[in-house]
Amino acid sequence: MAKITSPEAAKRLARTIISDIAIYNRQKILDGIKNDNLFDLLKEELDEGYELYCERVDQSIVSSSNYYNNAIVDILVKRSGDIESGIW
Repeated sequence: MAKITSPEAAKRLARTIISDIAIYNRQKILDGIKNDNLFDLLKEELDEGYELYCERVDQSIVSSSNYYNNAIVDILVKRSGDIESGIW
């Protein structure tokens, strides 16, 4: 399979991967935000997602952008702003 060379396609892939993580790990996200250990709870899933992202996206895009991390913030963190937590 050819690597993704379009920045827009790389952004979409990152958002898709993080969206899937969010869908299948809703309880971990709730617990992680409430207890301020979100990234510890999702470490395995986020690492696996990043590996997939790196496999599919051209290295020049991976090394020159933060699309994957931006997707984590936009999808996992910002969308969870309604969860009561001491971190807000």
